[in-house]
Amino acid sequence: MREFTKIKKAISLAMFGSIITMPALAFEEQETSEVERISVTGSRIARTELSQPTPVIVLDAKDIAKFGSPDLGSILSELPAIGSTDTLIGNNNSNAAAGTSSADLRRLGSARTLVLIDGKRHVAGTPGESTVDLSTIPAALIERVEIITGGASAIYGSDAVSGVINVILKKDFEGFTANLTGTKSTEGVNERNHTFNILAGTDFADGRGNVTFFTGVERTGEVMSADIRQFEGWGTVVNPADTGEDDGIPDRLRKRNVSSEMIHANGVINPFGGAAGRYVFDASGNPVVQTDREFTNSFAFGNFPDGCQYCFNGEDYENYSPGVKKINVGSTLSFDLTDNITFTSDFKYVRSDVVQQFQPSFRFGNIAIDVEENAFLDAGLRQTLLNAGQTNVSMAKFFDELGNRSAANRRDLFRYTAGFEGQFSVSDTAMDWELYYVNGETTNERKTLNDLIPDNFVAAVDSVIDPNTGQAACRSQVPSAQGDDYQDPASVNGNNCVAFNPFGQSSSQEARDYVSADVTREDSIKQEFVGGVISFDTKEFMELQGGGIGFAAGFEYREESSESITDEFTKRGFLTSAASPDSYGEYDVTEFFVEVSLPLLANMEFAHELTVDAAFRTADYSHAGKAEAWKVGLMYAPFEDLRIRGTIGEAVRAPNIAEAFDPVSPGFARVSDPCDADNVSDDPDRAGNCAALGIPADFQANDNVSVDLLSGGNPDLQSEDSESMTVGFVWTPSFVEDFSVTVDYYDIEITDAITFVSAQNVADNCVDATGSPDQGFCSQVDRNPTTNDIELVRSGYLNAAALNTKGVEAVFRYKTDLSSFDLPGELRTNLMVSKLLELEQFEFQDRPDEINVEDGEVGDPSLQLRFGLDYEIDDLVVSWSTRFIDRSFTLDISPTGDTAEDTSPAYIGSVTTHDVSFNYLVNDNVSVSAGIRNLTDKLAPGYTANAIYDLVGRRAFAGVNVKF
Repeated sequence: MREFTKIKKAISLAMFGSIITMPALAFEEQETSEVERISVTGSRIARTELSQPTPVIVLDAKDIAKFGSPDLGSILSELPAIGSTDTLIGNNNSNAAAGTSSADLRRLGSARTLVLIDGKRHVAGTPGESTVDLSTIPAALIERVEIITGGASAIYGSDAVSGVINVILKKDFEGFTANLTGTKSTEGVNERNHTFNILAGTDFADGRGNVTFFTGVERTGEVMSADIRQFEGWGTVVNPADTGEDDGIPDRLRKRNVSSEMIHANGVINPFGGAAGRYVFDASGNPVVQTDREFTNSFAFGNFPDGCQYCFNGEDYENYSPGVKKINVGSTLSFDLTDNITFTSDFKYVRSDVVQQFQPSFRFGNIAIDVEENAFLDAGLRQTLLNAGQTNVSMAKFFDELGNRSAANRRDLFRYTAGFEGQFSVSDTAMDWELYYVNGETTNERKTLNDLIPDNFVAAVDSVIDPNTGQAACRSQVPSAQGDDYQDPASVNGNNCVAFNPFGQSSSQEARDYVSADVTREDSIKQEFVGGVISFDTKEFMELQGGGIGFAAGFEYREESSESITDEFTKRGFLTSAASPDSYGEYDVTEFFVEVSLPLLANMEFAHELTVDAAFRTADYSHAGKAEAWKVGLMYAPFEDLRIRGTIGEAVRAPNIAEAFDPVSPGFARVSDPCDADNVSDDPDRAGNCAALGIPADFQANDNVSVDLLSGGNPDLQSEDSESMTVGFVWTPSFVEDFSVTVDYYDIEITDAITFVSAQNVADNCVDATGSPDQGFCSQVDRNPTTNDIELVRSGYLNAAALNTKGVEAVFRYKTDLSSFDLPGELRTNLMVSKLLELEQFEFQDRPDEINVEDGEVGDPSLQLRFGLDYEIDDLVVSWSTRFIDRSFTLDISPTGDTAEDTSPAYIGSVTTHDVSFNYLVNDNVSVSAGIRNLTDKLAPGYTANAIYDLVGRRAFAGVNVKF
């Protein structure tokens, strides 16, 4: 596809040449006729029919209502073309994105999917990002959603690498309508939501103007992982029957009740072993001999077939989906200033209150207990430890008494648009034009509650009995208990230390307050832009055989900024969360674009239609320089029933603010050590390179805990490029009324892709290089000189990656009046088929041998189907839909990845779910609807939490609509 470069130059010259030559012909007289022109997503040129080379998927308001959900992002993720990566559930491990829901076309990343509202950009929902929070668009306001796939940057600008989602809102509404909907699990899961909204509108000034007002509330219930029935602490364990690689025996087995006996909310003494043995405590602080594991997952985790009362399981703390309360207010206005000029404007305000759970603060073995002097230690256990010669012991603990590190976020979004649109004539040629202004801002107050102040905890847990009072006190407050070289470890308010009882759940509220604090971050994301478009056709003064040339051109100037301010405690590193500095970034871009549609032939034998479309855009970014995008499309209909279509083009994506401007900040990452004995054979170069680093062949890494991470943005990033191609056909056989088939093949290749090099990939690339360790990556990894464990990884963003995807999509539609079968009513069917042929990622495009194959893995199934059937009779519509997700591997199926023998089972079986619903028009003013989602309560196994699956199960929804 690299040969497109010469074509791109020729197209850009031809189109800019047309700008110069066409006005000279503008006054040649031609007869014109009135035709209906419509706007189609994927083109700025109004057309006389829905005929364009780019495939478009349309979801209308009736389709949206069948999902029983107020969250547009989650609804769209059930379409085969869109991944569930960043939906409400997919974001359940992110604080900054908590409560947001975005679309990920083609699974190339939500940052590469451009979301438009009525054809215009929308402010982002997450700091530093460009992704739009689709949950801020009330479903009740949506007329339809149009989705085009493949690069569309030439039409709409940066970020449209994998395609565009254009949400078309209801306009010029007259009357009053109120909607009430609700959804609830029928299986005891705390899955529930309800919405209530009102839309009112009226014409004024004798019909020249229209004003609408919308308000609504939405509530989505918080679902904990423990609520999900099939989540039972699944994990993998070493198979004791395994005799080695490629012996036909699974290396690891999936088991329920995989947890850690080394840490618990009540505290564990000697978590890694000790002379006196391992002890845990009940809630009152009484010691209990800890349960032993049966099978081993890793150093820190094991399998407990009969359960373990005092073991740690992450499902006890984490969300499956967050709780969200949302208020929406909005209004639209349109007014005809003259017969040819209309003023339009709208605004909306959305407030979202989000609650999302994360594990409480913890200390994994780095709590030091003075056995002889600790004021709270059980006397019997004290003696047992001393008898074993342990005068100081280590302890591990989750701080449940402090509470979860919950994300309590308040997000406010305001957006205002204003513009003029109209028409004027040059001779008899109608010129359609639009000028617009958009201003949007998202502010977010993010609070992470109940974080630990580690230095204060060290002071508070070092307790003694104060001889003056006979009560427990911090050593720092008892001079007689301090040695000559004693230094108070507290970093905040050391004089106010309160002794902390770590055994059980018996610490005082004063002690809890002393060792904890909340993290507060305040985000501000701003977007402001102006633009204009003009379009016309040349029918009056120049026609090709198929008609006049369609032409559109325009400009846009846009400014984007993002700022995050962090509280002083966090900046100074007092808390367990990374010592994050404030961040700020901004950029502006000026863009010009042009588009032409050339109807070469029409209504000829073997050429019912032959149209060539082309578009070109040039952009100048203040932070990334110049970028160009282009696109050429072909629509050929040899006869009326068959249309063959295709597009080729080049799209761009400029680095977002986080990628370009984020300061280098500390953080945490999970790394599976590539030199661990269980992983060292995953790449042929690893064993030798690990040995060269001085790591023994039987090395067992302690890699179930987080490692320190240093990462940040890169101001030297350039725009990434993509080349895309789609080829397909549309068949509407005249001998079968209301039947159509569309089949399209797509191919997208992204080069110089902006990627955050994960800590895992830094560690892997250090030892996966051919010949010797890669010193560039190895220098970014710090290992403990004694244990060889990874302690710190440095990372960031690079224009280093490549992504490729290919696939085939087909849509079959049929509608028939059943009277021809002597039956009442009308039947409508719709079948969508998506076959993923390739989805490959190259973390480093200059290492084509290091390929990450995604197609066929969980989240990227090879085959997806969605079938819908509507039966309408009089005022009743009954619907049934089914969704099929192909069998998917749970392991890395890349050439250098895993094998099916590594883990058993190695896949998630195919999953088919069914939904049923109805809508009944009671009278002209009232309609009711209801339905059941996942009718058969089909669930994926508990060892996957991927958001592509419905893990909640059967739930019912109902709604009522009243209008006047």
